[in-house]
Amino acid sequence: MKLPTHFKDIRLVVTDMDGTLLNPDHEVSDRFFQLFEALSKKGVIFAAASGRQYNSIVSKLEPIRDKIYVIAENGGLAMFGKREIVSTPLDAVTKNTILDSLGRAEDIHPVLCARNNAFVSGHSSDFLRILKEYYTEFKVIENLYHFEGEVMKIAAYHFESSERYIYPLVTGFEDSLMVKISGRHWVDISHPLAHKGFALVKIQKELGIGPEETMVFGDYNNDLEMLALSNYSFAMANAHPNVAKAARFSTLSNQEMGVEVILERLLESLD
Repeated sequence: MKLPTHFKDIRLVVTDMDGTLLNPDHEVSDRFFQLFEALSKKGVIFAAASGRQYNSIVSKLEPIRDKIYVIAENGGLAMFGKREIVSTPLDAVTKNTILDSLGRAEDIHPVLCARNNAFVSGHSSDFLRILKEYYTEFKVIENLYHFEGEVMKIAAYHFESSERYIYPLVTGFEDSLMVKISGRHWVDISHPLAHKGFALVKIQKELGIGPEETMVFGDYNNDLEMLALSNYSFAMANAHPNVAKAARFSTLSNQEMGVEVILERLLESLD
């Protein structure tokens, strides 16, 4: 691990979910909730930031859901309790153009991510089993092109490699949209302002908190913008090489409770 010399200035902790706060079984540890309560009493504020839908994030953090900021859909939606802070949906024409590009290859599973639900057209039982982990609310519909509701982002899944099979099909959108390889199997395409950094800036301004008072944890490319907004940015030991290079510090893997290890040190520094 590479650690800072002190933690005493921290007022805001922001953590990614999958590959970061969640262990390999997609669970939050009991120790995290204990540390949350202890640090909250010291005035530290928390935010969860993920490519997951809002409902999926808060289901993992149910005991504290009304006490934290939630950055969902890679920053396409940010909430505190029932109060909306950020919302940057895609327009319908852009949605269909993205679907056209994703349809150029087989074995890609697009997901239309709405505010409180997700929509898929595939009937692959294997994919639907995977989808249930990331989306607590979703529906199978006949045709994604005909969906007329608000879409916060399009997530696309490939069983083998998102970087190899999905990303080459959507690189052309990078000039006008936010395109993120958000995991080994996922690529997210969204509004150009729909990234975790944009949402985090809004939260920092609302709270009057700067980079020197912000601690951020991440593991994948969709975390890069928010890592850049913190003087205390941590890459997990299991992080993508881009994240390991961008972060100022490092911690143990999500399997080794790397977030909790640093939060323990933060709590000790505030006692």
